[in-house]
Amino acid sequence: MSKNIVVISGNLGTGKTSLAELIGNRLKWYIVYESAIGNPYLSDYYTNMKNWAFHLQIYFLGHRSKQYLEVAAMKQHVILDRCIYEDANVFAYALYKTGNITKRDYNTYLQLYKIVESILPTPNLLIHLKAPVTTLLQRIKKRGLGFDYKGINEDYLTLIDSFYDKWMQTFNTCPVLTINTDEVNYIDDKECLENIISAISKRLV
Repeated sequence: MSKNIVVISGNLGTGKTSLAELIGNRLKWYIVYESAIGNPYLSDYYTNMKNWAFHLQIYFLGHRSKQYLEVAAMKQHVILDRCIYEDANVFAYALYKTGNITKRDYNTYLQLYKIVESILPTPNLLIHLKAPVTTLLQRIKKRGLGFDYKGINEDYLTLIDSFYDKWMQTFNTCPVLTINTDEVNYIDDKECLENIISAISKRLV
C-alpha cells in the first residue's frame, strides 16, 4: 500500500483529536496533533481580535503548511487532527465575515493560501466530523474553560457550523468520509471504531 495522508476536519468539540489518536494508535500511523503551544499570537488575538486576527491566520498558514510538508515526506502513514483547508475556508472566512479581518487583508491571505495549497501534496482522505451545536457546547464545557475557549458560545459555534456546511458543498480535493459524532461512540465502543476504520480503508483503496 502506498503512503496515506488522512486529515480530520470539524467544528470545535466534534472529537477530532480523540479520533486521530484512536486511529493512529490502532493502525500504527504517525499522529499530528493541533497545538496552541508556541503560538506567539494566540493570547494577543483573544485580547484584541481585530488587531491580531490577520497575524494569527498568517501564522497558522505558515505553521500548518510546514507541518504538513514535513509529515508528507515521511514514509509512515499519517493522520492529522486538523487540516489547512478549513483554516482558510472556515476560520479565516468567519473572521472576515464578522469584521475581524478587513477585505484587503482577507484577499491578501487568500492569495498566499492559494499558492501554498497548490504546492501541498493532496491528502488521500478527509474525515469530516459533525455534531449538533448543543452537543459541542456540552463537550467544550466538560473540557474546562481555558483562555483559548473564551467567547465561544452557541452563536459562534452555529456560525462556524454553517461555514463548514458551505465549504463541504464545494470541497473536491480528495474523498470525504462524514461522521456524525453525536450518533457514534468510537471512544468507548471498539466495534464502532473498527467500523470507522473499515470505512476509511474502503475509501483509501
